[in-house]
Amino acid sequence: MLQARRLGKELVVGVHSDEDILDNKGPTVMTLAERVSAVDACRWSTSSVPHAPYVTSLPWISHYGCHYVVHGDDITSDSSGEDCYRFVKAAQRFLVVKRTPGISTTDLVGRMLLCTKNHFIRSLTRTLAGDDGPGSQEERSSAAKEMSQRIRDYASDKTGLQPGPWVLSYAETGPAQEASIGTQDAGSYTTFVDGVRPKAEQRIVYVDGGFDLFSSGHIEFLRQVVKAEEALAHERGWYDDTPARKERLAESNNDYGPAYIVAGIHDDEVINHWKGVNYPIMNILERGLCVLQCKHIHSIIFSAPFTPSKAYLTSMPFGKPDAVYHGPTTFMPLTYDPYIAAKDLGIYQEIGNHKFQNVNAGEIVQRILRSRQMYEERQKKKGEKAAGEEAVQRREDMEKEAAALEKERAMRR
Repeated sequence: MLQARRLGKELVVGVHSDEDILDNKGPTVMTLAERVSAVDACRWSTSSVPHAPYVTSLPWISHYGCHYVVHGDDITSDSSGEDCYRFVKAAQRFLVVKRTPGISTTDLVGRMLLCTKNHFIRSLTRTLAGDDGPGSQEERSSAAKEMSQRIRDYASDKTGLQPGPWVLSYAETGPAQEASIGTQDAGSYTTFVDGVRPKAEQRIVYVDGGFDLFSSGHIEFLRQVVKAEEALAHERGWYDDTPARKERLAESNNDYGPAYIVAGIHDDEVINHWKGVNYPIMNILERGLCVLQCKHIHSIIFSAPFTPSKAYLTSMPFGKPDAVYHGPTTFMPLTYDPYIAAKDLGIYQEIGNHKFQNVNAGEIVQRILRSRQMYEERQKKKGEKAAGEEAVQRREDMEKEAAALEKERAMRR
């Protein structure tokens, strides 16, 4: 989608129905509504079109004003084995972009069924420096260069060509803390990508989480944060025809939002400490890139502490947040309140229930397990290793143990 947007001024994204995908490719993991919400939240997407035909026709793309169709460099066929883009190719209205390497639905399903942990990143900073990770020094350096470029690419604006989100990494300056305690010092920040900074009039808003398998639940939470801040902005006259608004328009030719939203991304080992099994299913880089492409955020902080202490919140490069938001999640019940500092500072806010509140990594894994046989067939067609009964049973047992631990923690809280 990023590469496609760079080829034009608008990007219309067609989303196939669940039924068409099942008939032509295999079972879906997300529902159509969930997948549409993901497309709509992508910074480079201009609009989405649900129920897009699996075989793309010229009248259809012309109806939506599209000059070209863009796809990855892999071959996509329909259920009869014919090229899904044969009509637009014949009309020379087909453009090819490089397929994004290293991550796919097939990879993620394999991690869930096989319960592997080799995707974890111990230290993103060291990995991006080429000092950590699998392989030789040359291989690590090459991988680090590719990862760093991916971060820079994703930290672009809605055109995909200009600077966008500010990307940082956080590290404690004192002794390492237990995952349940969090940092008690100010720590230090490293800029990975120097993006757009907050404007003087914008409220600084902080959110944090694992954002594993970045789903409609996470997206809707972030969207609701934006809505809450917009409602506050209406109350304080942000959108009124005032000299301040005229000055903003004169400065940028396009007014900017009232809030600058910063998302903290937790380390793999922190999430695994609380959730167990082989969570997170996506490593910190993958999760960070998912959040980074979302139009509802303006900055991300890799390796953010699980417990945002007063020292951490008051030492941010943006300044102390005006608000810290948390959503209605029950995926990771705790034995303590990680937001006590934000509450003491009087900046804690909660987002209420919403239509996708139950869609999280645990729910997605359960969907895979419930339809395991269909996904096994999909894995085989992709040439991936099948999990087998024993591996799946082990996953189910570990999930039950994790659920029991969650229940015990909830009762102790």
